[in-house]
Amino acid sequence: MASSSASLFLLAALLALASRQAIAFDPSPLQDFCVADLNSPVRVNGFACKDPMAVTPDDFFNAARLDQPRDARNTKVGSIVTNINVTQFPGLNTLGISYARIDYAPMGVNPPHIHPRATELLTVLEGTLYLGFVTSNPNKLFSKVVKKGDVFVFPKAMIHFQMNLDHEKPAAALSSLSSQNPGVITIASAVFGSKPPISDDVLAKAFQVEKKLIDWLQSQFWENNHY
Repeated sequence: MASSSASLFLLAALLALASRQAIAFDPSPLQDFCVADLNSPVRVNGFACKDPMAVTPDDFFNAARLDQPRDARNTKVGSIVTNINVTQFPGLNTLGISYARIDYAPMGVNPPHIHPRATELLTVLEGTLYLGFVTSNPNKLFSKVVKKGDVFVFPKAMIHFQMNLDHEKPAAALSSLSSQNPGVITIASAVFGSKPPISDDVLAKAFQVEKKLIDWLQSQFWENNHY
């Protein structure tokens, strides 16, 4: 009897842990759809729902033209990310998914960044990419060279990056993300380009460099490649 009670207790504990993990991602929808009312003054975790009687097929459509490449050659990092999340596509509200296209100039980089609320599944459309992510503890790099048609996954909230290895031709990829609004924190711009800036005393100590190098880095223009 004691053994049975212990087993039931263990099962209950595991179920409780599983339920806590489940709510760590976008919440499951409680209705067929909840098209975002981006103009609603109501503040919720996500967006308030549009009146379902006012919803039309166009709310579930977005003419993003992700088949069309964008020229990333004039950007500082050599990449442009075209995001399709709930703010551009209200029909995604509560559905726990979004999409992006990344265009890379020759030798272009999508610099190290994280998506705090999403796992990312990347499919290479054109070209050859060097990509990878770094685990939290210990900081181990998992990297690979991938080509057209290959698929690679970046676990949720891990620092990751991609680079086009071709010196002459552009590359492109499509990414699906497990959140309607995955967010993005580009490491270099967050550390050196925050407003107001992080104290140069803090950063000089953290990176073990002279303050004048930190001051120079903070004076640079940190471009946003996510649109």
